[in-house]
Amino acid sequence: MKRVALLLVAAFALTACGGPGRPVDLAVVTSADRPEPEGSGPGQANAAGSQTPDCGDPTASLRPAGLGIGSGSTMAKIKERGRLIAGVDQNTYLFGFRNPATNALEGFDIDMAKQVAKAIFNDESKIQFKVISSRDREKVLEAGEVDIVVRTYTINCERLQKVAFSTVYYTTGQRVLVPKGAPVSSIDDLAGKKVCANAGSTSLAQIAKHPAKPVPWSVINWSDCLVLLQQGQVAAISTDEPILVGMVAQDPAVKIVGPKLTEEPYGIGIPKGNVDMVKFVNAVLDRARGDGSWQQSYNRWVAERLGESATPPAPKYRD
Repeated sequence: MKRVALLLVAAFALTACGGPGRPVDLAVVTSADRPEPEGSGPGQANAAGSQTPDCGDPTASLRPAGLGIGSGSTMAKIKERGRLIAGVDQNTYLFGFRNPATNALEGFDIDMAKQVAKAIFNDESKIQFKVISSRDREKVLEAGEVDIVVRTYTINCERLQKVAFSTVYYTTGQRVLVPKGAPVSSIDDLAGKKVCANAGSTSLAQIAKHPAKPVPWSVINWSDCLVLLQQGQVAAISTDEPILVGMVAQDPAVKIVGPKLTEEPYGIGIPKGNVDMVKFVNAVLDRARGDGSWQQSYNRWVAERLGESATPPAPKYRD
């Protein structure tokens, strides 16, 4: 795993900079192009001042109806196609990343997507991964380009206006990453400083509205944030803790500081009209919680890096 981490750092640096010794030239979203940060919780106003509808408990999903695949169902159509199409990341170490030694996509989110393919086909390899950015998650679901999105995808009321979600399969919180030696103990010490996050992420919204008034600086991929931090073009990165832990694994010259700023419940995104698919995916997650699959994946990718054990989040249902 250590060798893979080192290879990832090199691969990200070369991709972002165009080669050794060249200044960074990333797909940075400037202040003029940056979309207004979204609200991140029930009834919360976004940066533009509009009110997000209160959906009650956004983490409560539809009760599963078993793993059977009925004729004419969404799952039957996927089975007839011969593959599940899943929107994923390839730049978030530990959750969704491309192993440069094998070119395979790996990580905790990738394992969760494979669980859905396994339930439909009894073969986890019958899956097509579509690499997407954070800001395109709703877009690809609304357009029907993917069957599911499994990409560190926080469930909230605003997103539920556009897409559906499974039950929560992982819960974390947003923290801050800075260079070792930086005089920063929390986001409160970053007033007027550039803090990097992905465009379209809840992390960016939290940075934008923080009372300390850090400057939100957005890019397309989390790996771009790490390169900007390494080159001193931003003062910090702020996002969910396991994403930051993956960055620490790649670069020992950085550290995580401060308390968790938010609670981020991850769910599997599903097109809003596919109610049968929501129930099916929830049955898949129930099975993964019960048969040890979730625990095995968590132990492999997350437990050692976070230095803590965990059990699967208990599902919540609306009915």
